[in-house]
Amino acid sequence: MIALNGNILTLDQVISVARNKEKVKLTPETKKKVSRSRAVIEKKLSSSEVIYGVNTGVGELSNTAIPLAKMKELQKNMIRSHSAGVGEFLPEEVVRAMMVLRIHSLAHGYSGVRLKLIETLTCLLNEDILPIVPGQGSLGASGDLIPLAHIALALIGEGDVLYKGKKRKAKSALKQSGIEPLELKAKEGLALINGTQLMTALGVLCLYEAKNLARHADIAAALSTDVLKGSINHTDPLIHKLRPHNGQGVSAANIRKLMEGSDIWSSHQEGCERVQDAYSLRCAPQVHGASRDTFDYIEKVITTEINAVTDNPLIFPDDDKILNGGNFHGQPLALVLDFLGIAIAELGNISERRTARLVDHKLSRFLPPFLTKESGLNSGFMAAQYTAAALVSENKILSHPASVDSITSSANQEDHVSMGAIAGTHARTILENTSNVIAIELLCAAQALDFHHPLKTSKALEIVYDQIREVSPTLKKDRVLHKDIEKINNLIDDRTIINKVEEIVNSLN
Repeated sequence: MIALNGNILTLDQVISVARNKEKVKLTPETKKKVSRSRAVIEKKLSSSEVIYGVNTGVGELSNTAIPLAKMKELQKNMIRSHSAGVGEFLPEEVVRAMMVLRIHSLAHGYSGVRLKLIETLTCLLNEDILPIVPGQGSLGASGDLIPLAHIALALIGEGDVLYKGKKRKAKSALKQSGIEPLELKAKEGLALINGTQLMTALGVLCLYEAKNLARHADIAAALSTDVLKGSINHTDPLIHKLRPHNGQGVSAANIRKLMEGSDIWSSHQEGCERVQDAYSLRCAPQVHGASRDTFDYIEKVITTEINAVTDNPLIFPDDDKILNGGNFHGQPLALVLDFLGIAIAELGNISERRTARLVDHKLSRFLPPFLTKESGLNSGFMAAQYTAAALVSENKILSHPASVDSITSSANQEDHVSMGAIAGTHARTILENTSNVIAIELLCAAQALDFHHPLKTSKALEIVYDQIREVSPTLKKDRVLHKDIEKINNLIDDRTIINKVEEIVNSLN
C-alpha cells in the first residue's frame, strides 16, 4: 500500500496503482494539512470576501455572485454541467492513474477540500470502483475539466462506473461497497475538476512504455543489422565518445553487446565489399539515442507535474491567503507530450526502413524476395511491410503538435488553452503503432535469420529468435500474419524478450 503524504509520488508508484491495482492510504500528516486548508475556507465563508468558484460562478461567470444558500447547489451543478465528454471511454489504467494523481494533488493541503472528500475518492480507488470517463472534451487549460468531472460524478453517486468487471450505476456500486455518496460543499466541486490529471496520466503511462520500446528498438536494430550482414564497427565506443549524448552511447552499447559473438558477423569480415551500411543500420544509435534523451527530459517534467498542485484558487493557511492563479494550465505537459509522440514516432520511422531493407532483395542482395521461398507463388512478408509503412505514415500525421493550437472558450475568459490532452492521446496512439512496427521488424529479422542457417547469430540474439519462434513458426508458405504480429507485440508489451535476453547479457539500459 502506497502512503500518500502530499510530498513525493514516483512514476513507478503511479504505474503500480494504474496497472497492478495497488492500494493507497493517507498519512496522519496529510490529514492535518488538509484540515488546516479547509479551515481557511470555512473562515472566509463567514466573511464577505469574494472567492472564485466558492461564492461566484466559474469561467466567464466569475463575476456572478452566488448566495450562501446556493453554494452546495453550485458545486453539484459544476460537476453535472462539466460532465460533457464524448468519444471512446478511457482505459481503466488511465482512470486509475488519474484518480491517484488527483488524490495526491489534493493531499498537499492547498485545495481547501474536506478530508472526507479525499477519503471517499481513496475508497473508490481502493475498491476498484472506476468512473466511466469519455476520452474527448479536455482543452488542457483550466486543466482536464471535463474528464475530471466524470470522475467527480461518481463521488456524488451519479453517472456510470465499472465495478467488478461490469458497468453499473454509480449509486448502486457505492451502496454495495458501503460508501456514502458525497454531498459537495463550498469549493469542492471546483477542486475536483481543476487539474492536469488526464494529461499527466497519459504521460506517465506512455512514457513508461516508450522506455521499454526503446530497448526493443535496439534489439530489433541489432538483429536486423546482423542478418543484413551489417557491421558492428558503428557501435565502437571511440565514435560515441566524440559525440557524448547519453542516449546515443547507451543505444550503441546495447547494440554492440547484443551483436557480439555472432557467427554471421564473423563470416563476412574477410573481403567484404560493403564499405559502410545504410543509415537505418549505421545511425541507429544516434536516432534511438535522441529518442532516449527526449524520454529522460520528459520524465523530469512529468515527475514535477505528478507532485504539483494544479488547483485554483489555492489556499495558503500559513499566510491566510486564497490566491487565484493558473497552475491548471497544461502547457508544460502539452509541449512534452507532443515531443514524446515525435520521439516515439522516430523509433518507428527507422524501424520500418530496416524492415524495407529486409524484404527487398535488391537491398539485402542475398536474402530472397520478401523473405520467402518460391516468391511469386508466395508473397511472404510483402504485406507486413505495407502495414508498417501505413503505421509510420499515420504517426507522421499524429506527430503534428497539438500544443501549437489554441481556441478560446468560456466567452473569451479562457482565451489560451494547451490542447495537452489531445497531445497525450496522440502520443498513446503513436506508441501503439510503433510497437506494432517494431514487432513487424522482429518478425522479418527472425525470418531472415532462417536463411543464414547453419550460421548462428550471437547468443543474445539467438534467444530473441527463440522467443519469436515460440509464438510464430518460420514462414514456409503464405499464411495469415495478423496473429503473428499480435503475438510478437505481446512479447514486447510483457517484456518477455527483454527478460530472456538479460539472462545472457548484462542489463540492457
